[in-house]
Amino acid sequence: MLAAALEHIVKGIVDHPDDVRITASASPRGDLLEVHVHPDDRGRVIGRGGRTAKALRTLITALADGRRVRVDVADD
Repeated sequence: MLAAALEHIVKGIVDHPDDVRITASASPRGDLLEVHVHPDDRGRVIGRGGRTAKALRTLITALADGRRVRVDVADD
């Protein structure tokens, strides 16, 4: 559910929504959600000073209901 929610939000931010891909993996430290976007959209997802990425992380943490979840923007 978290990956689908993150994908929906990111698709609304970027100019190339067809290129948005979220990969999920589990580790002993918690779940990891990696956001893959078109290279031209990386700045939009990160935001000025990282504000957009921080807001995405805050939202996903709230939806995770106590589980440990990290959100990273991949360097494709």
